[in-house]
Amino acid sequence: MENSTQRRDPGKELRRTPRVQVSVPFACALLRLGLARWQAGERGGYGVVFDLSVRGARVMSPMAVNPGDELAVSLRLPSHPVGMNVDATVRWRYEHVFGVEFGKISQAAETRLRKYLGQM
Repeated sequence: MENSTQRRDPGKELRRTPRVQVSVPFACALLRLGLARWQAGERGGYGVVFDLSVRGARVMSPMAVNPGDELAVSLRLPSHPVGMNVDATVRWRYEHVFGVEFGKISQAAETRLRKYLGQM
């Protein structure tokens, strides 16, 4: 069984939607959800989004996370005046970089993500 803190083989694509490297990485805010929010000494933090898809993102952050952690992620896409909030689950971690899978997102948020990704 593969250790979840190690990177997967980049030639082995497991995603259902393609992830796009953003031309200009942008900041996001992270907040723990559920019981972990109260148990962890660090309840939230900031990160930088490097890759993005309609279903998830690759984020670099000094915030300590583990696979399975649930987060509220606040994204403010470049050239979009209004931010969006999505719930996400950490799927993998390697040092200070981790991948999140978005939970159910609103139709409006999905449309905004698709529009942004279409400009890439």
